[in-house]
Amino acid sequence: MGKYSNIKNNFFKTFLKGFNQKKIQQVLLALFFFICVFSILIASLKPDKFDLNVGQRAPADIRSPKEIEDRRETDRLKELAAESESLRYKQDPSVQIEVKKDIERFFLLIYEVREDENLDRFQKKINLTANDLNISGDILNIALDAPVERLKYLENYIYEIIAQNMSRGIKIEDLQKEKNNIKDFISSLNDFDNSLKELSVTIVNATIRPNKFLDIDATEQKRQEARENIDRVMIRKGDLILRENEIVTFDRLKLLKELGLLTEYSKMDLMLYAGVALIVLVLELLIIAYIYVFNKELIEQVGRLLMISIIFIFIIVISKVLSSISLYLMPVAACAMLLSILTDARLSFILNLCLTLIISVITGNDITFIFMALVGGTVGIFSVLNTQQRGSIFISGLMISAAQLVTVMGVGLINSSEVATVATYGFHSIINGVFCAILTVGSLPLWETVFDVVTPLKLLELSNPNHPLLKKLLIEAPGTYHHSIIVGNLSEAASNAVGGNSLLARTGAFYHDIGKTTRPYFFKENQLTSENPHDKITPSLSSIIITSHVKDGLELARKHKLPQEITAFINQHHGNTLVAYFYYKAKSGENGEMVDIESFRYKGLKPQTKEVAIVMLADSVEAAVRSLTAPNKEKIEKMINKIIKDKLEDGQLEESNLTLGELEKIKQSFVNVILGIFHERIEYPDLDIKEMKGRKANESSN
Repeated sequence: MGKYSNIKNNFFKTFLKGFNQKKIQQVLLALFFFICVFSILIASLKPDKFDLNVGQRAPADIRSPKEIEDRRETDRLKELAAESESLRYKQDPSVQIEVKKDIERFFLLIYEVREDENLDRFQKKINLTANDLNISGDILNIALDAPVERLKYLENYIYEIIAQNMSRGIKIEDLQKEKNNIKDFISSLNDFDNSLKELSVTIVNATIRPNKFLDIDATEQKRQEARENIDRVMIRKGDLILRENEIVTFDRLKLLKELGLLTEYSKMDLMLYAGVALIVLVLELLIIAYIYVFNKELIEQVGRLLMISIIFIFIIVISKVLSSISLYLMPVAACAMLLSILTDARLSFILNLCLTLIISVITGNDITFIFMALVGGTVGIFSVLNTQQRGSIFISGLMISAAQLVTVMGVGLINSSEVATVATYGFHSIINGVFCAILTVGSLPLWETVFDVVTPLKLLELSNPNHPLLKKLLIEAPGTYHHSIIVGNLSEAASNAVGGNSLLARTGAFYHDIGKTTRPYFFKENQLTSENPHDKITPSLSSIIITSHVKDGLELARKHKLPQEITAFINQHHGNTLVAYFYYKAKSGENGEMVDIESFRYKGLKPQTKEVAIVMLADSVEAAVRSLTAPNKEKIEKMINKIIKDKLEDGQLEESNLTLGELEKIKQSFVNVILGIFHERIEYPDLDIKEMKGRKANESSN
C-alpha cells in the first residue's frame, strides 16, 4: 500500500511539474482560443428551432440557415423532364423480308396451281385454300381467273406498296391505320379493276405487320439524360422557407426537418460543427505559423499570447452584439489598432485578416463588410504606428472612418442602386471608426496594466517628470536626477543610431538609478560638500552600499509597479561589473591579499538587450566625462573608447547582441551629444552698470 502511495504521489508531482511547463501552457492557451472562437461561431450560426406540424401557421418568417438542396422539387422537375421525352423505337428489317417472302410464296402457289393442267378448277381452288396467308373464299376465284400478266403486275405493285410503308416503320398501335391508308390508296388506283383491288387489299392485310417496336433501353437512356440535365433546386442561405402566418405543408415540414429547424427533430448538426471547427483550426494554425516564423520570441511570452487571444475574442463578442444593429458597426479595426500598439504592426495584419474572415462567417460573407474591415484595419494599423499621444488615436479613428466610408460607398454602389441604403451603411462606417478609437483609448490602459505591456504611450507617461518616482529622484537625489537626464539623452541618440527603441532607452535611463534615493549622499553626484561619508567606513561596506542601489531600485520598481521592461534597466545597467575604486582601496589596506574580488561586483544580470547595454555605456560615459578637466573632443573620444573597450573585455556586452559596427555608431553619437553639452561658451566682458545707465541717459537726451 505504501509503495502504491509513493508511485501515486510521484505521478502527481511529475504531472504538476509538467503542467507548469511553458509548452503545456501554450497548448492550453491554443485550446482556450479554439474553444472560445468555436463556441461563439456555433452560437451565432446555430438557427432558432420551431415547434411546428402540418396545418399550423408559421409564427414568423423562417429562413434557411444554410444552403441545401430541395430534393422534392428537384425530383419533380426531373420526372417532368423525363416524361416530356418521346418514346424511342427501333425498326426490325427482318419483318419486311418475311412479309415479302410470304407474298412471294402466295403468288408462287397461284402460278403453280394455275399451270397444273391435271387439276380441275375445283381442285385448284382447294389447293389454293392451303396457302400460308389463310386467304379463302371468292378471293381465290379472282386469283384463278385473272390474267397471269395482271397478277404479276399486281404482285410487283404490292411489293412496292409494302416496301414504301414498311420502310417508314409501322408501330403496333398504327397497324390498322396503315392498312386503311393502303386500302384507300389501292381503291384510288385506275390500273386495276375492282376484283384485283380487292385481291391486293386482302393480300396486304394478310401480310403486312408491325416492324417498329418500342426501344425500352434507348427510351430509358434518353429519359435519364433528361433527368441529369436538370439542375438541382438549391435553397440558399437566407432564402425564405415560410412566411409569417403561412400554412405549413408536408413538403415544407420535411424541408424544415432537413434544415434542423424543428425542435422535435433537434439533433447536432455535424456538418455545421465540422465546418466551423475546420475554419477556426486553419486560421489558428495560420496565426501560430506566422508568429513562429516572424515573431518567434513571442511564442515564449505566454502572457502576451493570452492578451492577444482575449482581445481577439473580446472584439468578436462585441461584433456579435452589434451585428444585430448593423454589420457596419462591428469594430474590427479596434483589434488591429490595439494589437499594433501593444504588440507588433506586422502581426496585426495577419490577425486583422483572420478576425475579418471569422466575423464574415457570422455576417454571411457580406462582401462589403469584408472590404470595409480589411481596409479599416489596415488604415488603423498604419495610423497608430509610433503614436505617442492618446489623443492621436482619435485622429486615427477619423482616418479609419474616412477609409471605411469610401470603401463602403464604392462597393455598395457597385452592388446596389439603392443610394439611400448605401448612404446609411456609409454613415454606420463613420460611427464605426469613431467607436474603434473610443474602444482603443478606453481599453488600452487595461491591457497595459493587466498584462504589463509597455507601449510608447506608457513610456511617455513614465517619462513624465511628475511621475512619483521621478519627483522623488529630483527632490531626494537631484545630482542623480540630472545625471539620469543626460544618460537618457545619450541613450536616446545612440538607440536611434543603431535602430533601437529610443523611447524605451530614454525612459529606462530615467529610472536606472532610482535606487540611489535610499542613500543619496553616498553617491558623489549628490554630495554638496567635500565631506565624503565613504571616508568613515570600510571599502567592503562602501561596496555593499554602492551595489545595493540596484536592489533598492528593484524594490521601488515593484512598489510603484514599474513594467518589467523598465525594471530590466535597473537590474542590468551595471551587469556584474567590478566596483573598482573600493576594490583596489581594499586591496591596498590591511589583509589586502584576503580580499575576494567577487564581493566587490554587482549582482545583476548582464544587459540582455541593445537598449540596456546602451544605457550601461551611457551611464559610465556620463560619469567619466564629468570627471574630466577641460574636456575637449580628443579627451572625450579617448575616454569613450576606453569605457567601451573595458566593457567589452569584461564581457558585459556579450549578451546584448550589439555588433562592433553598432558600437562604433554608439561611440560617435555619444561624442556628438557630449560635445553639444560641453561646447565652448562666449566669454562675456564685465560691464559697469552705472556706466551703462549713464550712456543710456546721454543717448536719450540726444
